[in-house]
Amino acid sequence: MSTPLDKKSSVQAIQKRFDNDVERFSNLTTGQTATIDAPLAMELITETAVAVTNPIKRILDIGCGAGNNTLKLLELVGSAECHLLDLSLPMLEKAYSRVIATGNQAIKLFHGDFRTVDLATVSYDVVIAAAVLHHLRDDRDWETAFAKLYAITAPGGSVWITDLIAHENPAVQALMWRRYSDYLISVGGSEYRDKVFTYIDLEDSPRPLTYQLDLLRQVGFKQVDILHKNSCFAAFGAIK
Repeated sequence: MSTPLDKKSSVQAIQKRFDNDVERFSNLTTGQTATIDAPLAMELITETAVAVTNPIKRILDIGCGAGNNTLKLLELVGSAECHLLDLSLPMLEKAYSRVIATGNQAIKLFHGDFRTVDLATVSYDVVIAAAVLHHLRDDRDWETAFAKLYAITAPGGSVWITDLIAHENPAVQALMWRRYSDYLISVGGSEYRDKVFTYIDLEDSPRPLTYQLDLLRQVGFKQVDILHKNSCFAAFGAIK
């Protein structure tokens, strides 16, 4: 990725792209074709949340999109108070309609940027952040956001993340990026690969999995775990 951090897409530009892409993200199995192993990662973070967190009364889905991860979690827990947060209002509206269709009535919407939205501390039994944290920028941004994740999580609660990641070693990064390129070509050809790489370069600033695990411990989480990693994507989390 060649675009420097201070030249990356603004929050408003990212919001606009997602405003226009609601339907693609409204399918539990095909909504994240640009993400390797997306259905598996979603299963792993939701099943693990249920395995380690009991009871699950209140959920926060950061960058909820059309609500896929919350819906998957509700399949396992039956019902819970669902708080949905997203930059895109059309995404939030779609997520709300899908979640309420499950019979869950306890739904609260937050339209905005996770970094600035006012959220109650020690409040959430499970926090999900799927394909969203890679939009964080410099070290201070990452540290502040992860400290907020810790602050809003209830004692005994857990945070689960699936995301695009970078690698510490340049040779490993090049290898994994080449493998990701091959995957995207297999899905939609070289034009699709180029399209995905273009918006990643403009919008995203992922950090290594190792960096994020260290940061989770640094902000206070007592246990961290890796659930899955394939090429430039990982599923992982932490327990407070």
